Amino acid sequence: MPKNKADHLIRKAFLYIRQSTLRQVYENTESTKRQYALKGKLISMGWDESRIEVIDSDLGQSGAESDERRGFQYLVSEVSLGRAGIVAGIEVSRLSRSSADWNKLLQIAALSDTIIMDEDGTYNVNDFNDRLLLGLKGTLSEAELHYLKARMRGGLLNKAKRGELKRSIPIGYVYDDNGQIAKDPDAQVQEAIMMFFRAFKRIGSAHGLICEYSKEGVLFPSRPFNGFRLGELSWKTLSRSKAVETLRNPLYAGIYVYGKQQMQQTAGTRKLKEMPKEQYYAWLPGSHPAYISEAQFEENCQRLAKNSRPKPGSVNGGAVREGAGLLQGIAFCGICGKMMHVHYRGRKSDHQYCPYYLCNSNNRNHGGDYCQRVPGVNIDKAIETLLLETINPMTTEAAILIQREMTRRKEEILRLYAQQMERARYEMDLAKRRYLRVDPDNRLIAAELERDWNQKVSEYESAKTAYEQKCEAEIRAVDEKLESALKQLVSDFPKIWNDQQTSNREKKRIASLILEDVTITSDSTNIVLGVRFKGGSTRILELPKKGRDLYWVNMELSVISEIKSLLFLGLSNQEISDALNERGFKRMSGKPFDYPIVNYLIRSNGMPKRVTLRRPDDAKDWLTCKEKMEEIGVTKTKLRNMRESGKLIYIAFFPGKKMFLYKPEDSVNV
Repeated sequence: MPKNKADHLIRKAFLYIRQSTLRQVYENTESTKRQYALKGKLISMGWDESRIEVIDSDLGQSGAESDERRGFQYLVSEVSLGRAGIVAGIEVSRLSRSSADWNKLLQIAALSDTIIMDEDGTYNVNDFNDRLLLGLKGTLSEAELHYLKARMRGGLLNKAKRGELKRSIPIGYVYDDNGQIAKDPDAQVQEAIMMFFRAFKRIGSAHGLICEYSKEGVLFPSRPFNGFRLGELSWKTLSRSKAVETLRNPLYAGIYVYGKQQMQQTAGTRKLKEMPKEQYYAWLPGSHPAYISEAQFEENCQRLAKNSRPKPGSVNGGAVREGAGLLQGIAFCGICGKMMHVHYRGRKSDHQYCPYYLCNSNNRNHGGDYCQRVPGVNIDKAIETLLLETINPMTTEAAILIQREMTRRKEEILRLYAQQMERARYEMDLAKRRYLRVDPDNRLIAAELERDWNQKVSEYESAKTAYEQKCEAEIRAVDEKLESALKQLVSDFPKIWNDQQTSNREKKRIASLILEDVTITSDSTNIVLGVRFKGGSTRILELPKKGRDLYWVNMELSVISEIKSLLFLGLSNQEISDALNERGFKRMSGKPFDYPIVNYLIRSNGMPKRVTLRRPDDAKDWLTCKEKMEEIGVTKTKLRNMRESGKLIYIAFFPGKKMFLYKPEDSVNV
């Protein structure tokens, strides 16, 4: 009995056509023709051709999901609105390879009384047997896709576990004739890769590495692994992403890896997730020639992890920064054992900050109190003294090693520029030979080859000029400036350490190379430092706790010095406070100076009075205004009147400030 009724014929018939990929659409044309041929069967079943709608917008789309299949979404919406009398497809897998999407369509079709048709027959979804059969077909369709993927995935993983799966490989490696990974035959590329890893070992950060490359004008090789320039060697400016990617790639350590990133299914989406080393599909050390050792690769990864911004709960101090905190990344709390972070206080305008070593893990994780908040003024001074004592006996040997290292670095750079010049010369000669071999009568080709030759000549001259300039500048710097600086370093290392040109970054790098960690424990009066060196030896330092910031300590000293100089000028306390405010001095609270605070600083620091500072030598025993008033028992107004009327013997000093000294024991008529 036919499943379609008169009620179905008055509604539309939808013919759904799909192929999984565009390649199948292009190559498997017979399958597409079979799907379009179902239109004739629908006409034979009673549908008018004008009532048949063909949905073929999903050609080239996979049936595993419905998110990107606009045609399938439109079909479901039409069925749900009751506009579809029949849904036709060559087979269930054309409509969907997902049981969830397929069963959803069947449920909606049952509610709207829509029949389903494939190449085998017609099905009424409200009939139990038909619905059971359609459900089994949908399950088998999804299982078929699963088996196909499993077979392909299994073969791929099996090949990857042997290290034979070909993928895009980084610069410095190529596939040889046997399909094995080998070093790039270009000697300049190999030298550039080796120079890159040596530079990172010396500098210690990816940012510092790209800054040095930019400063020296060193380029990094590149070979595109797709596009029309596939495999073509070019030289580009080193970027941060390229530097980090190269440092984190285990292929340079001779390790074949597969499965660093794996697809993870989440609610509503899928995304790539970085996996731990234990869950890699393949980890094959020694599978191909290496540029660095496995130990150096691990060290580079650890260095990058330490240089990243500290995250909550991490034991990572971050890359050394510009701040003055000498123990960044190596200071630990003596109470809870967690890493202490460096905070700064001070004024941004003056770039003067005082370090505070803060253990805030309890506050950050549980909302509790800080374990410790220790001012770093005395701590850094004590560590500096300890470092100078430790380093000083080794300065001669260190200077020799530094000199050798700097000389080797300059030779690397010069060798790279020389190779660049040699490559340009070869390309110039090649362009010349091509031009000389062309038929002179073929003017179009000859003109093009001549332009190419001229361009290669220009590139060679530029490379030659760059090499010569680099030779002159760098060799002169090594011979004169560097050797002079090294001799000074050997003779007086503490002076170099305290030199203003020695940055905080370099000081902290030196400290992290010598010290393993420093444990800080403080109470209300003292700070105890447990210093552990790289070699395993330890030192215990005990020093007083200074509660004020270094910035404000220095500020107070400069304020006191300024007040003393203003006192010599005969300024009053109010005038001194006004002068301090005009010159940009601030109190620790950030408020301006006033009369009471200036008076307090004068008294607390034992500064003499203005009269004492400028009292004439021949008037050492004379009396001030206050002392004279007490001697003769008069008021200030009466004393002024007596002075102006000539009844008192006095002298004036501090011109313009109305400061007077009076002769003692005057006989006057009060």
